[in-house]
Amino acid sequence: MKPIFIIEHLEPKMWEWCVIEYKNISKIVGAGNLWFTNVPLKDFAKVKKFGKVFSESVKEMKLENACLLDMESGEKLLPADASKFNYFIFGGILGDNPPRKRTEEELTRFMKNAEIRNIGKSQFSTDSAVFVVSEICKGRKLEDIEFADEIKVKINKIESTSLPYKYPLRDGKPIISKELIKYLKKH
Repeated sequence: MKPIFIIEHLEPKMWEWCVIEYKNISKIVGAGNLWFTNVPLKDFAKVKKFGKVFSESVKEMKLENACLLDMESGEKLLPADASKFNYFIFGGILGDNPPRKRTEEELTRFMKNAEIRNIGKSQFSTDSAVFVVSEICKGRKLEDIEFADEIKVKINKIESTSLPYKYPLRDGKPIISKELIKYLKKH
């Protein structure tokens, strides 16, 4: 059985940025392996084609063999964990710089039935975190994945914006949604 990747939507709104990341996550793990929880009913239509959508919080679900990803955890996710867990839970949070430990505040302290793991002590975009965990589930060690600690997105000939999150690299280039790059250039 392939694991289910669960994104607990923790933003006050379903921002366009969230939808772009959620769409990218669906491309990474497949809509059949993706759940969105804590989604307001009015926002179901925005994400329902990317995975299964629930209004209830993952905190209310009785999940067995669940792993919550929190960079504050003292234990790193290992490939051997892949077969142990049926669910991998991520906080759908637009990150702050510096991080405010929102996963701990809004999820970890409530998830007594889940084991907590990290994929490093850096902040990831939600789609990057899912990509890394899916690679670990396929047997790759975290140490074998190349990363950039921050990336710059060129907006035009003069301007660029910096994304202060950790991004996995493929062939030396950050793995980031093309749609997100278009969004950043537009906004």
